[in-house]
Formats: sequence, structure tokens, C-alpha cells
Amino acid sequence: MGTPVDADGSDEGPPIPTDDGDRDRRRAALYTLPFLALGVLNVVLVLGWGLEPLWVFAMLPPVLFMSVLTWVAFKSGFVTDREEY
Repeated sequence: MGTPVDADGSDEGPPIPTDDGDRDRRRAALYTLPFLALGVLNVVLVLGWGLEPLWVFAMLPPVLFMSVLTWVAFKSGFVTDREEY
């Protein structure tokens, strides 16, 4: 198969997006950091209340998973792509 051809006959593809990876990573970290801090603070509170440390192992993985998921969503532009609609 050949290269796609536009209606006007040119064989140019879609424009290449600019790579603002550094800015996107920083913005993603700034948006994710409060949620991560709240989750870690919650874990510290549970330990401070004297509950069994087993609860920390039950709470920490979801906090970390959601923080990483949030960071990836903001970094990849998934969130900003949906703002137009």
C-alpha cells in the first residue's frame, strides 16, 4: 500500500505534534502530587492511630496505582484532549 493521499492530491500526512515532554511531565507531577500526598498522609494517620501495619499494605498499593495512573493521564495528554468536547 502507498502513502495516504489527501483530497487535494498531496501526500502529506497529519502534522507532527510538538514534543513538550518536559513541560507535560512537570504539569503531570504538579497535578498528581496533592493526591499522592493525601494518600501517604492517610497511611501515616492509620499507622499513628495504632492500627495494624497490615492495613498499610492494603492501602498503599491503590494509592500508588492511582497516582501513577493520574500522572500518565496528564502526561500523555489524555485529559487535555478531552477538554475540547
